[in-house]
Amino acid sequence: MDSIAVQDSLSSAYSLYLPRDFTTDKKWPLLLIFDMEGRERQAVSIFVGPAEEEGYILAAPKVKDTVSLTTNMIMTNNVLEEIVNILPIQAGRVYTAGASAGGRFAGLVPIFIKGVNGAISMGASLTNTDLLNVRRPFHFIGMVSKNDFNYTTMLDDEKLLDRYKFPNQVLLHDQNSAWPDVAFLQKGLQLFTLAAMGRKLIPKDSMYVENAFNEDLSKVNLLKNSGELIWAEQYMGEMMSMYGAHKNLDSLREVQKELRRDKQFRAMRRAENAAFSKEILMKENYQYDMEEDMFAHNFKNLGWWNYQMDELDKLINGSNIHEQEMGYRLVGFLNALAEDNIALVKSGQMIDEDALAFLYMLKTILDPDDFEFYLKTVSLSAKNEDFGTALFYLEEALKRGFKDKDKLYNLQDTALLRITPEFNKVVEKYLEDSRYEIIEQ
Repeated sequence: MDSIAVQDSLSSAYSLYLPRDFTTDKKWPLLLIFDMEGRERQAVSIFVGPAEEEGYILAAPKVKDTVSLTTNMIMTNNVLEEIVNILPIQAGRVYTAGASAGGRFAGLVPIFIKGVNGAISMGASLTNTDLLNVRRPFHFIGMVSKNDFNYTTMLDDEKLLDRYKFPNQVLLHDQNSAWPDVAFLQKGLQLFTLAAMGRKLIPKDSMYVENAFNEDLSKVNLLKNSGELIWAEQYMGEMMSMYGAHKNLDSLREVQKELRRDKQFRAMRRAENAAFSKEILMKENYQYDMEEDMFAHNFKNLGWWNYQMDELDKLINGSNIHEQEMGYRLVGFLNALAEDNIALVKSGQMIDEDALAFLYMLKTILDPDDFEFYLKTVSLSAKNEDFGTALFYLEEALKRGFKDKDKLYNLQDTALLRITPEFNKVVEKYLEDSRYEIIEQ
């Protein structure tokens, strides 16, 4: 059910999914799913299979990244109160989930809204660990790829949560997006169920526990046999927290200790730690250099940034798997950093258009297949009557395969540019014909 309205001053709304065997004769766990770009229905649909298997009600409050955190949190609270009033939701079993920006918001909801007991965050570390309250712990499940720049931060979050005694797991996957395979989503719901059994919120189902444990043990063996020794050791560590309340894990602990003594594992661990150390230094340097170039309007340094991307490509295409992963993470970090700086510049009372132009141009280097920033550069350059720069980035976009002619001819602040012979010649060269006749003087 889509766009269910909540009667409140903020006009809150949400999408809802009830399992096929839903009945009001029993109480159900609730998963609130967040997508900050208005795709509530799609976000819910991804979780439908896991929700059917694990027996969860799904709801997606309508939240947006264009409004304040406070407004989104109030709307989420209003939706939660509405659902709890009309559906049989089990106390102590309300959870959140989201990917990327939605994951960051999902991790904040248990901090600000009482009665929310856990969060699944995909491809997003905790937004602000200073807000964590040791008196109000919640169950945090992070899902991330080793190629994701959030990976190292999420490992740091895990150590902090362990210290604060928050139940938590970090599940690694090998997808190229924040969203993992659907089996991971089911595992997340399964972990909440196992925790609820451990806390005696629901009766313990020994068969359910044993089946889940055997599935995870099979995963560990598969990882070991495929040479993913670090991943296997890490997953055994997560299993300790998953099943510690349910069974004796001495045998699993011995397997983990034996793996840690393995020479190949130790060599892999050293190589990964070396990559981590190098990554920390490179991130610090990149952050300093980008801020310097942005505020100094150092357009001449774009060539240096292009060289840095070539160096990262060498890491990504090299033979050292840990440096490959580091290369992917650093590319993701640079793109996120540039986008954060763009948001920072645009939030100022007086927008520094030269700083903005630098960052738009930098984004075409960091992510050359994202046409949005070529077009933003064309628009901003045309606004300032720098037609040479505008035409250069127009042609670069067309060279890389941009084909949306309507979008080109409706680009903001380009009215004068679009009627020039030069603009239409470039369009005709790559898109066969131009909208305006080319008249030579």
